[in-house]
Amino acid sequence: MSKPTLPELDSSLYPQVWEQQTFDDAQALLKAMLTGHITPDAKAFTKQLVSNNIYQEWVNFTVFGRYIQRTFAAFYQQSEDSFNMDMPALFRHELMRHTQYLPLEQLLFVAGDMPKSARQEKLFTTTINPATAVITMQELNQPANKSAIVNTQETIINQVRVRSKRVSGFAMRHNKRTSERTRNEVLILDFNDLRLVDEQSVGRSNIDNPILLRCYELR
Repeated sequence: MSKPTLPELDSSLYPQVWEQQTFDDAQALLKAMLTGHITPDAKAFTKQLVSNNIYQEWVNFTVFGRYIQRTFAAFYQQSEDSFNMDMPALFRHELMRHTQYLPLEQLLFVAGDMPKSARQEKLFTTTINPATAVITMQELNQPANKSAIVNTQETIINQVRVRSKRVSGFAMRHNKRTSERTRNEVLILDFNDLRLVDEQSVGRSNIDNPILLRCYELR
């Protein structure tokens, strides 16, 4: 039985109007948030997603939420428990049975550095909510305490575009009564190649550090 492909989501979400400005795609909306032209509002974007029939198809396809994602990540990170050394592969095999292929040109976002393990393990977590990515990026950039010296390194946000019909994953179903509902995460579980194709500075938002937008293609 062949694996189905999730229906196109971005084409049903855009163009969108935010603060009296029209954005044709997710990248344009993301850049406006990064440069401070509009305020990133994760709850408002989540509200748009929840009312979208195609997004409902995405999340209703799976029964897995953030608990599964955290547990799965923990299995992959453990290295000394030899008794359970086969568990990551078994766990992954079970999750793969519940994946679908992502639609071509779908845009996904990752705040901060792309995980170094992503290419090797063919596994990483993304969001389809650009506001969530921007807010998470800002939180990652804040010092641990207010008296700490602010890091002057570039603040990074990643845009990932699906360029192959063989990228497998699923949207995680979050608890509607918790703050997790604004995460709108998609767990990527299999692909052939993750390639950095562009880096660009997108100016400053309401944080002090310069912002670097890294654009990837996922095949």
